[in-house]
Amino acid sequence: MKTYGVVLAGGVGARLGLSVPKQMVKVAGKTILEHTVAAFDSHPLIDEVIVMITAGWTERVATLLGNRFTKLTLILEGGVTRNETTRRVLEALDTTEAKVLLHDAVRPLVDERIITDCIQALNHHEAVDVVIPSSDTVVMVDDDEVITRIPDRSRVRRGQTPQAFKLSTLRSAYARAIEDPYFHATDDCGVVVRYLPDVEVKCVLGSENNIKVTHPVDLTIADKLFQLATQAAPAKSFEQLAAELAGKVIVVLGGSYGIGAEISRIAKTAGGTVVAHGRSSTGLHVQDLGAIETALNAVRNDHGRIDAVVLTAGVLKVGPLANTSPDEINQSIAVNYTAAVNVARAAYPHLAATGGHLLLFTSSSYTRGRENYALYSSSKAAVVNLTQALSEEWASDGIKVNVVNPERTDTPMRHNAFGEEPAGTLLSAEQVAQASLDVITSDLTGIVVDVRRSNPA
Repeated sequence: MKTYGVVLAGGVGARLGLSVPKQMVKVAGKTILEHTVAAFDSHPLIDEVIVMITAGWTERVATLLGNRFTKLTLILEGGVTRNETTRRVLEALDTTEAKVLLHDAVRPLVDERIITDCIQALNHHEAVDVVIPSSDTVVMVDDDEVITRIPDRSRVRRGQTPQAFKLSTLRSAYARAIEDPYFHATDDCGVVVRYLPDVEVKCVLGSENNIKVTHPVDLTIADKLFQLATQAAPAKSFEQLAAELAGKVIVVLGGSYGIGAEISRIAKTAGGTVVAHGRSSTGLHVQDLGAIETALNAVRNDHGRIDAVVLTAGVLKVGPLANTSPDEINQSIAVNYTAAVNVARAAYPHLAATGGHLLLFTSSSYTRGRENYALYSSSKAAVVNLTQALSEEWASDGIKVNVVNPERTDTPMRHNAFGEEPAGTLLSAEQVAQASLDVITSDLTGIVVDVRRSNPA
């Protein structure tokens, strides 16, 4: 039985005050529609993706989405109402039975777990809704805005999407609904509940992050949620890593000790070609654009290619900004941020030639500045923004750009700042290095990759 992910993109953006459909607004560097389509296209249990778009926008959407989404098979005009759009979906599916997930295009933060739960629930149920508990009291009112009833909040849920159905069930519900001259519904589970009362609609848990972009403030919230989005590294066995690194050339900047040294060691052991530079080992200063360009050109001349550039260098000066000297300020910004900019500039032509990978590093403090970490935290926040921007700028060149966000790690830099810390409270440099290599041998891009002590890596 096939599983279809149907993205319902028929909105016009009236409540956002826009002249374009709201799903065509950019959030976190991409249109809302692109984010949503990507969520379904990348899901391993989805077979085909269909986009139902606002009338008059099919050609522009086809151009926007291009051939980047391998499971996208149809882009069709939606109807004037949600119900009419669903009927067009039913007409387009030329099979007798399938699993169908209908999802609002303007919920771009739907995650893999929610989609999986919907698909699996259809193994035992004919209709599925995604809901979350209501943290607010819900009141029922009459025409005069007078409360008539207050439902028990423990039984109240807020509906989200996807809504998932066996195709035959949804067709049957709409066949009965069409016969009703007063038919109107704002969602498809409501159609099943009303016209097929004997069919149970199973609820699965949604997410507070699975917001619907409806009002202007939602754009800001969605953008921030994307900015803070992280995921774990895709763990690989040593054999998988060795296969991925065969014939690959990796340049590690900041490779004298700590995480950089471990990345170099593991990659070499797995059969990759590694060239490591560091201030204390080769005298290379990562903030020096000319020196970086010379170093990368030498690697390209010696080995014919560069498949990944990894920048692990950093400096951590703990203390109040008011007590920090001008030289310390300049060094902190130069090593923790300017270096990332210059390494990216120097690496671009080499990585464009191979469709390679740029890997940067941030800190958990990037999400919110911390007392006595002002320069470090703000620089690391800038590195995250740089990563996300470059991942989009360089996507057409096939370059992947990611940033690793490790938990507190046992490195010389940390020892210098904090001294000895309790055993078992820190990640090892080897764990972070392994996760970093898992990332640069993946197709991830634009991601903040969390590395935590609980990770297998």
